[in-house]
Amino acid sequence: MEKQDLLYEGKAKKVYATKDPNFIIMHYKDDTAAYNGIKRAQIKNKGRINSAIAAILFERLHQEGIPTHFIRRINEEEHLCKKLDIIKLEVIVRNRVAGSMAKRLNLKEGTRLPNTVYELCYKDDDLGDPLINDHHAVALAIASYDDVKTINKMAEKINRVLTDFFDSAGIILINMKVEFGKTSDGKIVLADEISPDSSRLWDKETMEILDKDRFRRDLGRVAESYQEILDRINKLC
Repeated sequence: MEKQDLLYEGKAKKVYATKDPNFIIMHYKDDTAAYNGIKRAQIKNKGRINSAIAAILFERLHQEGIPTHFIRRINEEEHLCKKLDIIKLEVIVRNRVAGSMAKRLNLKEGTRLPNTVYELCYKDDDLGDPLINDHHAVALAIASYDDVKTINKMAEKINRVLTDFFDSAGIILINMKVEFGKTSDGKIVLADEISPDSSRLWDKETMEILDKDRFRRDLGRVAESYQEILDRINKLC
């Protein structure tokens, strides 16, 4: 299916229209950004690696009956996906303390949590994607209570499936950001991507960081760490 007009360009992806209004093409870029776009760079092969990782994870979720926008990988950097009305919510799924949670609550990174923490954020770059709750989401007409209930239930299952999957590859899923949208018939499905850009992933034995924090914190070997994740999960397929 051929690309047509560019519909949207974000920090790490471009979205193109196709001849069929129900489908889009998502292009994974080598660009990366952190701290709301203040820090930017290009990382060679990142788009290709993230595209491959996301495709494997989407396929794994499909096997577990979790609907996503992903249809198939059409080349090394691009996916054919269902066109969605994106719900302006992000769910942050936290299995261990890291990132903003560590700073906000003065907790040590890597601390195992007795329960999984689910945070809801309003997708708005100008506001810095602030934390909200389900009542805010309804009051702002972002989603209904039923929508939020469905999203939370799906996020819980996604986390369960991927935590086990990464564990089999010797990787800890520390946390991840998941986004959702509605298909033309109103069905809520997983959108965007799941990759080292949107998840924190640590080596289970050494606790080495393998995700985007390598870029945020100037740790180096960003592409190499992403490739390590891809190599490990490829062996499970």
